[in-house]
Amino acid sequence: MAMELKQSLKLSQQLVMTPQLQQTIKLLQLSRLELIETIQEEMETNPLLEESGFDMEDVGDEDAAARLKPAQEEVAGDDGSLPAGGEGPDFVSESQEQIRAREEIDWENYFEDYSGRAPAHSEVREMPSFENFLTKEEDLTDHLMWQLRLSHFTDEEKRIGAEIIGNLDENGYLAALVEEIARSLDKTAEEVEAVLAKIQEFDPPGIAARNVRECLLIQIRSLDMDNPLVHIIVSDHLELLEKKNYSVLCKKLDCTLDEVQEAVNVITHLDPFPGRLYHSEPPAYITPDIYVHKLEDKFVVTLNEDGLPKLKVNNLYKGALNGSRDVESGTKDFIQNKLRSAVWLIKSIHQRQRTIFRVTESIVRFQREFFEKGIAHLKPLILKDIAEDISMHESTISRVTSNKYVHTPQGILNLKFFFNSAIERSNGDSIASESVKAKIRQIISGENPGRPHSDKKIVELLKKEQINIARRTVAKYREMMGILPSSKRKNPFHKENRDS
Repeated sequence: MAMELKQSLKLSQQLVMTPQLQQTIKLLQLSRLELIETIQEEMETNPLLEESGFDMEDVGDEDAAARLKPAQEEVAGDDGSLPAGGEGPDFVSESQEQIRAREEIDWENYFEDYSGRAPAHSEVREMPSFENFLTKEEDLTDHLMWQLRLSHFTDEEKRIGAEIIGNLDENGYLAALVEEIARSLDKTAEEVEAVLAKIQEFDPPGIAARNVRECLLIQIRSLDMDNPLVHIIVSDHLELLEKKNYSVLCKKLDCTLDEVQEAVNVITHLDPFPGRLYHSEPPAYITPDIYVHKLEDKFVVTLNEDGLPKLKVNNLYKGALNGSRDVESGTKDFIQNKLRSAVWLIKSIHQRQRTIFRVTESIVRFQREFFEKGIAHLKPLILKDIAEDISMHESTISRVTSNKYVHTPQGILNLKFFFNSAIERSNGDSIASESVKAKIRQIISGENPGRPHSDKKIVELLKKEQINIARRTVAKYREMMGILPSSKRKNPFHKENRDS
């Protein structure tokens, strides 16, 4: 077969992930705090970016447009042209009034009067250092080491005690074997056991235990209880207590149900996780990205712009590109690259905000009944529904709804909350899975504590409301909501249950 070379033209389309497109996609999926951090990092690395103190609400629309237009045209001329498909960034130019006011200020007298010197007749006192104002919350290790230092231990016992305290987990349990600690310190297991027994008398009660049974027994000893049943149940019948099999307990201990109830009430007030008192996660505060308010008969969507820096391009660097011949070509290239990056960042932030706004508007249209009446009226919704409504791709909707929160009349919710699978009713309608979970929670909250509903019974009650789901689906939803099965929800000491 003969080989020959040919030239041919081929027309094809392909998506090229430019750095600007990658930046836009990245900003879309950032949370509010992550966006603020990203903007701060960009401002530190890009000298052309600076925060604008200009507030659109301080001027009228015509005045704002007159101010913004020259700045937009100026940047567009520097960069060639702004990318199509959106509005240009809002750049702010300094007004003549601001320039005149700045020139009229006597800066020399200003710095003489406000140079930081103390008044002539004031008493100069040495202020405490900044470190003295800082506080550190005491953790479990600090609390135990403080007790170790104040106790009557020899130096060797303190060394063993420090090793034991260093091997406690966040719940206060000993996470290492006594033999392992003994080998690491070249001590005997008996020496470590003796120090461990003393540390188990520290506060909080139950600390440094090796299992739940030992933890509870330590607390029982510290309380010096007179009821022997409490000690017997924990030491010998903890499994029956966990299963709430109180009738078997009565037979094994040869006692009445009232006596078992008294002992159980004491045990349930003990703390199986003594270390958690000193290991608390800091609270996570949520700032909504968008607000939905009802005004008369309409729901109004408003972006939360508080705390987001309002960016503009530094006028000094723009002036260097506008005709200054003293600027070297390499410096000009650097400024042009940074200018292009700044323009894209501002445009990407604006696009992100507009997209969040449009997605939330579409959600409000689909879920209007939820905003008015609550979770029972939440409709099934998928990403494709919103994508088709606002003519965007599903992947874009997925990125926009990630880590975003909306303030609604029904509370602060994640945007992902509004997307639910559909469960068919017997009458042909469909209901959202979150609404089904709410109904299951409502059924369980109204049950008889002495005779809680089984998953099969919940299925039957849901069928009366024309919701047909399997028993395993009820069990799955119940576990997702952190609700125990009926055998562990049962209260055998309930009056009705005891009478039967």
